[in-house]
Amino acid sequence: MPRRPFRLGRSLTGLGLFATRPIKKKTRLAEYRGPILTQEEAERAERRGNRYLYEVSRNRTIDGTPRYNIARYFNHSCNPNAESVIWRGRVFIRTLRDIKPGEEITYDYGTDYLKNVIGRSKCKCSRCRRRRAKRARERRASKRRGRAKSARRQGRPRGRRG
Repeated sequence: MPRRPFRLGRSLTGLGLFATRPIKKKTRLAEYRGPILTQEEAERAERRGNRYLYEVSRNRTIDGTPRYNIARYFNHSCNPNAESVIWRGRVFIRTLRDIKPGEEITYDYGTDYLKNVIGRSKCKCSRCRRRRAKRARERRASKRRGRAKSARRQGRPRGRRG
């Protein structure tokens, strides 16, 4: 049996981690690892475009850039099935509920990251994609209702234009 209950695979948002076997609720999956940076070093890294920074405290940030940090592949979701937990200056990812094999493991990166890095309108998690699709369907439906209403006012048949 593999050591980790998940595998790295292609996701809608890039690379992601997927369960390979059932995972129980509150299971610790991985530690977010990397060099510890001071506040000044973290700000410099952020200006250079580093997107794998995890702020542990006011003056300690983990740079999760190294490839050995498997936790960097957990993707963001507004409806997560895992969470990040800070314990004694270390960051762990653990499950919030039971996870089925094949399901992508995600956690919420927080509102600051979502607003400043991803952008609310560019979030690719399944919840946001469904919400955008629903709004688009509603807009198309309201346009159709508006066209049908104006056609009735003008005395034209409902089903056709012209």
